[in-house]
Amino acid sequence: MKISIIMPVLNEDPVIARTLLSLQSLREAGHEVIIVDGGSDDDTLLLSKPYADRVIRSSRGRSRQMNAGAKMASGEILLFLHADTLLPGKADRLIIEGMRGKRRRWGRFDVKLSGEQPLFRIIEFLMNWRSRLSCIATGDQAIFVTRELFEAIHGFPEIDLMEDIALSKILKRHDRPLCLWQRVLTSSRRWKEKGFPRTILLMWFLRLIYFYKADPKRLVKLYYS
Repeated sequence: MKISIIMPVLNEDPVIARTLLSLQSLREAGHEVIIVDGGSDDDTLLLSKPYADRVIRSSRGRSRQMNAGAKMASGEILLFLHADTLLPGKADRLIIEGMRGKRRRWGRFDVKLSGEQPLFRIIEFLMNWRSRLSCIATGDQAIFVTRELFEAIHGFPEIDLMEDIALSKILKRHDRPLCLWQRVLTSSRRWKEKGFPRTILLMWFLRLIYFYKADPKRLVKLYYS
């Protein structure tokens, strides 16, 4: 089975080269990497072109960018990867064998935050177990799904934030997720920039008001404020 790795980007030149270099062994194994740019004005596109199979542009917004990438994909499995997230070794085998063995049509990895602070280990533990218990995955966990199921549900809801939560809620109506214990490594830059207490409170507040049907545009303003 072929995996299409779809990466939405916007001004990611500090991290994009490292992530793409880590994916070259998967390209050599027959999988593909699709970069979907939402209007970068830095060197993201220049750095991406030598290391991706396709580099395309779309309207800005992760959900819209990932849907655009999915339309260009040729793989039977779609993997949505953030630009600051690194997959574990042999990720393709983990996904393909796991989905076949468990007969699952979508899933995600456990997550590890970069950085050595002990509090990161607690946050990771809580994130991973919350995901297992709720069957809800976040974008940091590298969500993967069969293209057949993704197309059947018409892709990501095109909202400005919480598209990963919205997608998970739809997918879990069709199948339980494959929760892989192997971990992706994702950047803790947001936690470091905004601080632990503020980031934790912000994320829980955003989830709460999203649950109560808050306007996604309001969520975006709060997230980036």
